[in-house]
Amino acid sequence: MEARGALRDSGSGGKIIRRRVGDAVALLLPEEQTAPLVFASPHSGDDYAPEFLKASRLDAFDLRRSEDSYVDELFEFAPCHGAPLMHALFPRAYIDPNREPYELDPGMFHDALPAYVKTGSDRVRAGFGTIARVVANGAEIYRDELHFSDALMRIETCYTPYHAALRRLVDETKARFGFAILLDCHSMPSIGGPSDRDAGRQRADIVLGDRFGTTCAAHVTDHAEKTLSGLGFHVARNDPYAGAHTVSHYGRPAEDVHALQIEINRSLYMVEARFTRSRDHAALTERLGQFARLMAEIDPLAIV
Repeated sequence: MEARGALRDSGSGGKIIRRRVGDAVALLLPEEQTAPLVFASPHSGDDYAPEFLKASRLDAFDLRRSEDSYVDELFEFAPCHGAPLMHALFPRAYIDPNREPYELDPGMFHDALPAYVKTGSDRVRAGFGTIARVVANGAEIYRDELHFSDALMRIETCYTPYHAALRRLVDETKARFGFAILLDCHSMPSIGGPSDRDAGRQRADIVLGDRFGTTCAAHVTDHAEKTLSGLGFHVARNDPYAGAHTVSHYGRPAEDVHALQIEINRSLYMVEARFTRSRDHAALTERLGQFARLMAEIDPLAIV
């Protein structure tokens, strides 16, 4: 990991160290990690490479429908409270790190896919594999079929570095504190879409996903819910989002690694139709900074 950019004062006596892992990942690290937390934003990347835009039938604005825009900014105060924050630089429409590495739709490729590729998952059938066929509103992304070598390149240059960096942060956190809590940060439309099970319904402010208690000790999810509720948020659990690959892959409560997905209602901080920050963006960032501070105060003896 090569250090780049300037250090800035965190406002809490330390400094935030900014680093990059190639062109794939950005990290904001406290000078000293004092919290057993790792924050990650896999879908806030907005580096739309010219060759990707050329291959797409959609423009950059429409491709952003799959983004969790500005989620990395919403948690930028986490390092001020002793917790690392990492986020993808590449866009979700290019490759999705919240999938298994080889969830691919064979209909998208010129050539046959190897036998180890997972082609029949529900996510692939819906068009949202590791390399998505469609954006969030169902519009097709690509003009032409891809080659499997292109998928391998994206996995090697984006997906693998993202998860290598995340694994390192989780392992280092567990080694330092005896346990680790991974908070996988996302955003969601304020109202369920036509194909969602909550179609047409107004969503909670925040949805916590722990795969129905399998990726995270109950006390961790309880602590997160109580903390967020105390900060004035309306919180739901596992509905409509229970968590995907990241929490399933990293969450091992029996091994003292807990993974919790956080979905934030976009109406709290965005003008959704324009993908722009709203006037509430700064205030929400402050509140989520307080969430990070209070999550760090979790009692490790209560986690069983």
